Formats: sequence, C-alpha cells, structure tokens
Amino acid sequence: MPSSVASNEKASVASSPSIDERRLLRKLDFRILPIVTLLYLFSFLDRTNIGNAKIAGLTKDLDLVGLQYNICAAVFFVSYCVFEVPSNMAIKKVRPNLWLALIMFIWGIIMLSMAFVKNYRGLVVARFFLGVAEAGLLPGATFYLSQWYPRRFYAQRMGLFISAPTIAGAFGGILAFAIQKMEGIQNLHGWSWIFLLEGLATVIIAICGFFLMPDYPENAKFLSPAEREYLLDLISKDSSGLSKQFEMKFFWQALGDYNTYLHSLLFLTTVIPAYCFALFIPTIITGLGFSAANAQLMTVPPYVFASCVIVAITRVSDKTKMRGPYILGIAILGIIGYAIWFATRSPSAGYVAAFFACTGTFVNIALILSWTGSNVGGDLKRSIVLAMTIGLGNLGGLCSSFVFRPQDAPKYHPGHGTAIGCLCITFLTALFMSWNYRRLNAIKDKAMLETKDVETFADMGDASPHYRYFI
Repeated sequence: MPSSVASNEKASVASSPSIDERRLLRKLDFRILPIVTLLYLFSFLDRTNIGNAKIAGLTKDLDLVGLQYNICAAVFFVSYCVFEVPSNMAIKKVRPNLWLALIMFIWGIIMLSMAFVKNYRGLVVARFFLGVAEAGLLPGATFYLSQWYPRRFYAQRMGLFISAPTIAGAFGGILAFAIQKMEGIQNLHGWSWIFLLEGLATVIIAICGFFLMPDYPENAKFLSPAEREYLLDLISKDSSGLSKQFEMKFFWQALGDYNTYLHSLLFLTTVIPAYCFALFIPTIITGLGFSAANAQLMTVPPYVFASCVIVAITRVSDKTKMRGPYILGIAILGIIGYAIWFATRSPSAGYVAAFFACTGTFVNIALILSWTGSNVGGDLKRSIVLAMTIGLGNLGGLCSSFVFRPQDAPKYHPGHGTAIGCLCITFLTALFMSWNYRRLNAIKDKAMLETKDVETFADMGDASPHYRYFI
C-alpha cells in the first residue's frame, strides 16, 4: 500500500475516535459471514452429494454403466462455467440479497426434483440445470464480501467463507450415512432421500437469506451513520479511489489483463485435485478396503482438519499482506497427499494421505480467491475477473469428473497422477505471480514520485500507480 494511502487511513482513524475498528469488523462478521457461508456450504453440499449418492446405490438403481456416472458429475460444470460471468454482471444490476437468494431457491427446487429421477437422461438434465442455477453463488458471494471488507481484512473472511465446502464435506458424509438408512421409506431409495432432504433445507435457507442479507454498506441499517461513513471511507481509500461505475470499458479491461488468466490457471490447477477429492473420496476410501458405510464417516476428519488450517493460514495471510508464499507451501502438502495415494494401497497410509490431499487443495482455494479479490481494482472489473477466474477454473470440475475411471480401480493411477501434475503447475504459477507482482509494485513506486492525484487514475483499475498488489 502506498504511503499516501496509509497516511490517509491513519488520518481517517484519528478523525473518527468514537469508532472502534475491531468492534465494527465484529459487527460485520456476525451480520454478513454466517448467512453467506451457509449459502456456500449448501451450494457445495448440493453439487457434490452425488458422490455420496453413488455409494448409496444411485448407479445401481438407475442402471448407470461405464462413464455414465462421470458424465452426470461433469455436465454440472459445463453450465456452471458458462453462466458465471453473466451472473456476476447481473449482481451489479440486482441487489445481492435478492440475486443470491433467488438462484439458491431455484437450485433447491432442482435438488428436490433429483430425488425422483428415474433414469440416466433425467439425472443428466437435472445436473445441467443445477449448474446453471449455482453458477452465480461462488463468484457472487466472493464479490459481495469484497464490497464489505478492506483488502487487509479480506483473506481471513474468505477463509471462513471457503471453509464452508470443507465443513460441507464433513457434514455431507455424516448426513449421507444417516439418510441412506431411510431406504424404502415412502418407496424411495436412500439416495433419493439424500437429494430430497438436502434440497428442502436449501429452499428454506434461500428464503431466510433474502431477509437476513443486507445488500451494500451504503444501505446497511445495522450500522450507525458514523460506522457506515467510517467503513465507506476505509473501503474507498483501500481501493485508491477507483471507479465503481457499470461501464463496458471495465469489462474489456478484465479480458485484456494477462493477470486474469494467470489467476484462472492458478485456480484451475487447484480445483481439479480439489474436486477429485470431493467427488471421489468415498470411492477412494472404499478402494482402500473400508466398507461403504464406514467410508461415508471417514471422509469427515480430513475435511474438519482442512477447515481449521484454512482459518489459521488466512489469518496469517492478512497480517502479513501476502498470499503467494502460503499458496506455495500448501501446494506441496497436496502433492505429498496424492503422491502417497499413487505409491501405496496401505489403508493407514492412504487415510493419512487424505488429510494432506484435502488440506493441500481446499486451503489454496481460499488463498487464491482472496489473492484475486485483493489484486483487482474497480468494482465491475473485480466482479468480472472473479467470475472468469472461478468460471475458467471450474472447468477443472469437468476434468476431475473423468480422471477417476472405473477401469482404473482400485489404484486410480491416472487420477492421482493428474492431481499431482496440476498441483505442480499451481506451485510454479504462484511462484511466477509472486515475483511479477513484486516487480509491478516496484514500477508503481517509481511512478508515484511523479504524481499524487488519485482521481486522475480512477478509471485505470489496478493499473493505477496508487494501487498496490499483494504478493
């Protein structure tokens, strides 16, 4: 952060002695984070519970053969990726609480319908439209949080938010273990009850979310006028006075920035092994020799452990204002986990590997998204870059749906090898980006010697010499 901006922030704090910044952040945390995290928890739960349904009898009851299950898992990501950018542009035109609640309500209804599918074709259609509806949740919520928190507080909140899928993985395993025992009730299969009950919960939470989520800080009734003014001043100075307007030139800025594609590559190569884990961890554990029922429960501890690491690492990341170095270290953990799976079929070693693989992927999802949100300036450009990063990155979900093929059981060497290769690319990409952002900041430091006028660069986005990147 440039010294002029830092001094302005200090001046702002000094001019508002009645505002306790920590108390204000706690207020935001209790009002914003719980409902947004709950939305994402059910988003991830609903897109990955097909993995739990599979070992609860889905493939047998619908007569899925060959790669048909993989296709059902993959078709979600086709529509998911296509609709992310349009959705995140829409959230700038529609109130966030209305948009996020609406799309969640729609996918909840789709989940309910999945409980009654009778064949392969019906499941494919349902998964496709589930992807359409869910496309806006992650990029929309990520952008939404960036509107409430200055960058130096952003990673920790993203960590709490992204811990939702790890909690969903743990919760989903326990829930599936219990629900599948409802086999035969009302003439429904156990896997049907998984879709039915989780879909019903999603619909209820969507309705509650509409009433509980505020839209933007400017209209936050739970803040006092002084707190609202203080927060808006912090966010404005943190963004170096960059434009908040909806103009197409910012769309083209996003498409023309090579850093957009580096962030997308970084996210893609992390998401592939993450979705491999989420979609196939019950299958991998059963391949180690454990029963299907025990496999559901044994997926829980790795997710819980990874969730704790997410919260700890993102807190440190905010304190040091660094992202890249932590991504490098976490990627190494993921490589170790998948390498153990590749090299051995020992049940004990394989289960330990689950902790490494889960931590080495899901933790980096939080760090990468917070890095993207921290290093893109201007509201519309940030919303588009986040959507592109998540959209292009989630093509990894399409890939991960096919790398664990039935014919490769029980060793799954192609799947584990793909995950290892992706995590190596994650490491190398993060290494280059850390160096490059340090280089760009040095160039901006020199440019700052020649100009002090922030307003002149309002339309430049993060290319403004007043805007500093996190390395």
